[in-house]
Amino acid sequence: MKATQNDPVIDEIREVRRRISASCAHDPDKLVAHYKKLQEQHKERLIDKSKDPKQRDESAA
Repeated sequence: MKATQNDPVIDEIREVRRRISASCAHDPDKLVAHYKKLQEQHKERLIDKSKDPKQRDESAA
C-alpha cells in the first residue's frame, strides 16, 4: 500500500468542507440546500455545458 503524503492544500480544502458540513449540522439535506443557494447566488461563475462547443463536438461523434 502506498504511504499517504500530507498535502497542505488538500488538507485545507478538507478542513473547509468539514466546517461547512458542521455549519449544516452534518445534515445532507441542509448541505445540498446550502450549495444550491451558493449556486443561485453565483450563477455567473457556472459553466453552461450546453453552450460549450467542445461538449457539442464530442456528443456528435
